Amino acid sequence: MSQRGICSRREADRYIEQGLVLVDGEVVNQLGTKVNPEQEITLADRASKQQQDRVTIILNKPVGVVSGQAESGYKPAIRLILPENQYLSSPWEKKKFSTHILQGLAPAGRLDIDSRGLLVLTQDGVIARQLIGADSGIEKEYLVWVKGKISEQGLNLLRHGIQLDGKKLKQAKVHQLNPTRLKIILTEGKKRQIRRMCEEVGLKVTGLTRTRIGNIKLGDLPTGQWRYLQADEHF
Repeated sequence: MSQRGICSRREADRYIEQGLVLVDGEVVNQLGTKVNPEQEITLADRASKQQQDRVTIILNKPVGVVSGQAESGYKPAIRLILPENQYLSSPWEKKKFSTHILQGLAPAGRLDIDSRGLLVLTQDGVIARQLIGADSGIEKEYLVWVKGKISEQGLNLLRHGIQLDGKKLKQAKVHQLNPTRLKIILTEGKKRQIRRMCEEVGLKVTGLTRTRIGNIKLGDLPTGQWRYLQADEHF
């Protein structure tokens, strides 16, 4: 069920135990039941409604806010999900804040405390797996302000040759926008990866903003504000 993108593994176990999973129209309530690739797996109406009610939040995280658990002197991003911080500019003004959206809401990925920009928080295990699962290849785009000399050799190393912690990184897309700014697109997300990559080629990062994850762009979402991911938006 997880591989087919129906729900997370934990959710699948719970739905099966509750008798809310059907294979070719027949209820399956035994964990570990084998299913052939051509068989159809569906959820009972109650489980489907639970899935549909789950929300995903797009937040423009400010500098000084941590993505996950609170740290000494710094608040976590989830504390910004308040009614007064909701971005109500069309077309996202129809669905208003409700306290139930905070239950089980967790960041799908991280953005370090010194960086700002697009952060996703979700109740949906399928979306979380899509963004941070081991097999995720979704692009993440960053604007990076740097101090130091940007050379063609350094750019090529950033694209193809950097190693961190003894392991070669996946290829990156790196474009020089001006003498102090780069656009970097990654398909992985190691801790402080861009800052460490730039250090390897003699550059110091002075500012970093994540502007896109997959098909979802930060757009004109103001710093510190959030909006709902819409039903017709997909990473």
